[in-house]
Amino acid sequence: MVGAAIKDGYIKSIDDKVSDYIPDLKGSVYDDVTIKQLLTMTSGVKWNEDYGDPKSDVALFNSHKAEPGVNVTVSYMRKLKREVPPGTKWVYKTGETNLIGVLVSSATKKNLSDYLSEKIWRPFGMERDASWLLGSTGQEISGCCLQASTRDFARFGLFILGGGMAAGKPVLPEGWIAAATTKQADIGEAGYGYGYQWWTMDDGSYAARGIFGQGIFINPKRKLIIASNSNWPKASDRQGANQAKKRLAFFKQVQLAIDKEAKATK
Repeated sequence: MVGAAIKDGYIKSIDDKVSDYIPDLKGSVYDDVTIKQLLTMTSGVKWNEDYGDPKSDVALFNSHKAEPGVNVTVSYMRKLKREVPPGTKWVYKTGETNLIGVLVSSATKKNLSDYLSEKIWRPFGMERDASWLLGSTGQEISGCCLQASTRDFARFGLFILGGGMAAGKPVLPEGWIAAATTKQADIGEAGYGYGYQWWTMDDGSYAARGIFGQGIFINPKRKLIIASNSNWPKASDRQGANQAKKRLAFFKQVQLAIDKEAKATK
């Protein structure tokens, strides 16, 4: 949606400051953070993403009561402190994906769901309507909570793999997908990285990963898309960690099967 907003002229550049588009962030730590740093989770803002800790940011911001007249995400995020200078450290922050949704809505003056429907969902021909949960101040919770059919998640993968075209027209700026799906930030795990909200792999694959097993895996070299829905009991316990490894192992097995079949047909 950020790419679409740039294509449509609502956002000038990912090098712009986040607070240029969200005025209620002015005077906060986000004054010095660019849109690109927000997209790549390198804002340098201090954040705790521990799903098992009731005092973590990811837990507290869900129950935060917004200040009068301020979006609930902005109300929480503008009170955070700086940990390191912007652009120097990657830390996963669901709150910043929420903030990206506020950024797009603020820039376009449109509801996020309406803009998604306008730019992708309808023109690409998704099979079913989707739904998006709203936060306490009435805006989509963009860090999660988009409900769609598994087949339509796969179609979204086709949209990305096909270069961001819908109804024969480009939705995104030239080169956007290439930049978004390659490593922009080091996450401290060999073979993996982070792009513009995509998890990247050094073999050229990339993925959208949900904490309860949802996922869209894309391997451009094999023209492969795997969409998955699941319901893991917990997001961050030992079982959940093992399940995440099993999901990656499953993706690898599918790729091996495709390669085996390709060799057999030669």
